Amino acid sequence: MPRSFDSLIPSIEQREAGWMRLRERFDQAHRPQAHPSVTISRQYGCEGYALAQRLKVLLEEASGQPWNLFDKALVDQVASDENLSRQLLGHLGDESHAQDVLRTHFGHLTHDDAYAKVVKHLVQIAMVGSAIIVGRGGAVACQDLKNCFHFRLEAGLDFRIATIARRLDIPLAEAEKLVRKQSKLREKFISECLHADVTSSRWYDAVFNNERQSVETIAQACRRIVVGGWPDPDYFRHDPMRVGLVIRS
Repeated sequence: MPRSFDSLIPSIEQREAGWMRLRERFDQAHRPQAHPSVTISRQYGCEGYALAQRLKVLLEEASGQPWNLFDKALVDQVASDENLSRQLLGHLGDESHAQDVLRTHFGHLTHDDAYAKVVKHLVQIAMVGSAIIVGRGGAVACQDLKNCFHFRLEAGLDFRIATIARRLDIPLAEAEKLVRKQSKLREKFISECLHADVTSSRWYDAVFNNERQSVETIAQACRRIVVGGWPDPDYFRHDPMRVGLVIRS
C-alpha cells in the first residue's frame, strides 16, 4: 500500500517531547554556553531526513549531549500554536535577538506574515544550538548566526524519482509527477519569501551529491566539518578528531 511522505518521519509528539527535555536542560543552566546548530537543505527526493537522523547520532556521540531534529511539520506547528510556542520557547533563545535578525535581513517578509512567524521561531531554535533544522529555508534565514553550519543535498532527477518511488511505495510515473511538482513549489516558495536562490552554493558550508555519496558518507563529512569548525574544544571533547586537534594545538 502506498505511504504518505509524513509517515516516513517520527511523530510530532515524539519530537516535541525531545524538545521539552532540551528546554528543561537549559532551564537548569543559569547562562548556557553557545552550542552549534546545523541546517540541511535538499532537493525534493534527496535523503535529507535520513541524513539529519544519522548526523544527530554522530553529533550526540561527539558531544555527549542531546541534539534535536526539527523539520517543517514541527517548526510550523510551534509557530502556529501560541501555547506550545510559549511552552517550548519560553527559555530557549533570545526573542529580541531573533527579531533583530529578522528586521535587519528579512524585513521584506511582511507580505507573508505566516512564514515570517515561522522564520522567527526557526532563528530562535538555531540560536539555542544542538539543533538540526531540515528545510524551511534554514540556511538563508540563519546565515548570519555564527553558531550555524549549513549543508545541502542535490541529486539527478532519476535518482530522486527512484528514491521517492521506493520510500513511498508508488509507481515511478507517479513519483516523477510528485518530484517535479514539489521541486518547483519548494524553490518558488523560498524564492518568494526569502528573495533568495536556495540552490546557490553561497549559502552552504558544503553541497553534497546524494546520488554519488551515501547518507553515511555525507553524515561523516558533515560531522567532520562541524567538529573541526567549532571553536570551543570542550564541546566536542568526546570526538577523536577534536581530541587530535587539541593535542596538535
